Amino acid sequence: MTTRVKSSSWQKPAAALVGLCAVLALLAGCGSAATSSSAYSPQFSNKSLSGAPAATPANGSAASQGTGTAQYKGPSYLIKSLQVNLQVKDTQATASALLAWITATDPQSTTTGQDYSQVGTGLYTITLQFAVQATLYPQIEQYLVSYPQQHGGKLLNLHENVQDVTNDYIDTQARLTNLRAEQQRLLTLMSKASALSDVLALDQQLTNVEGQIEDIEAHQQALASQTTFYTITLMLQPAELPVTPAQPSGFHPGQTLHDALTAALAFAGWLASVLIWLVVFSVFVLPVVVVVLLVRRWRRRHAAGRVAPSTAS
Repeated sequence: MTTRVKSSSWQKPAAALVGLCAVLALLAGCGSAATSSSAYSPQFSNKSLSGAPAATPANGSAASQGTGTAQYKGPSYLIKSLQVNLQVKDTQATASALLAWITATDPQSTTTGQDYSQVGTGLYTITLQFAVQATLYPQIEQYLVSYPQQHGGKLLNLHENVQDVTNDYIDTQARLTNLRAEQQRLLTLMSKASALSDVLALDQQLTNVEGQIEDIEAHQQALASQTTFYTITLMLQPAELPVTPAQPSGFHPGQTLHDALTAALAFAGWLASVLIWLVVFSVFVLPVVVVVLLVRRWRRRHAAGRVAPSTAS
C-alpha cells in the first residue's frame, strides 16, 4: 500500500514536466513559422512587381512604378537638332553643293525651309533647313563640320540640342496598350448587355476611351517622327560683306539745294492735295455758304426796315 502511494506521487511531477516541454516546443515552432513567413513576404512582393517594368531611360537609371522599381534596358529615344553657321566664298554655289550631297547621302531627307537674304550685289545670306534620318545624322554632321576646311571657308558656330524622350515613349506605349485592352473589355460587355441603360453607359465609356486612344496615337506618331528624323539648320554667310561708304561731312551747297527743292516739291504736292479736296467737297460746301449769305442779307434788310420808320417819326 505504501509503495503504490509513492509511485503516484512521482508520476504527477513527471507528467507536468512533459506537458511543459510540449508547450514550449509548440511555441518555438509557431515563432519559427512566423519568422519564416515574414522573411519570405518581401521576396514575394518583389517578384510580383518585377513582372510590370516601368519606363526608364536606357542608361540604367531606375524609375518608380507603384510601390516598386524596375529597370528599362531597351534603346534610347532621342530628339536631336543641329545648327551650323558657315562662312564661305560663294553662298549660292555652296548651298547647291550641300543640298545635292545631302540628297545623295540620304535619299529620304527633305528640305523643310530655305531663306535667301541679299546683303549686297550678288551676295546673299542663305539659311537651309533639312530633316535627315537619325542613322545618317552623324555622317552628315561630320561632313558639315569638315566642309569649311576643305573648301576655304570658316566654321563660325555649331550648336546641337539633344532631348531624351525615352520615358515619354515607353509610357505612351504602355498607356496605349492599357487603353486598347480597356476598349476590348468594353466592347465585350456591350455585346453581352441587354438593358438600354447599360448599353448607353458602356457606349459613353467606350467613346471616352477611343478618344484617348486617338490622342495618344497622334502623340506616339509625333514622337516616332521626331526620333526617326533629326533637324539640321545650315546658315551660310558670304566671306566678304559689302562696305557702306561713309557720308562726307561739312557744307555742300548742291546737296542743300537738292534737299530744299525736294522739300518745296513735297509742300507743293501737299497744297495741291488740299485744293483738290476742297474742289471735290465744294459741291456740299457752296450751298451751305449761299444759304448763310442769304440769311445774313435778309437780317440786314429787316433791321434796316425797322430803323427807317423810327427815323421818319
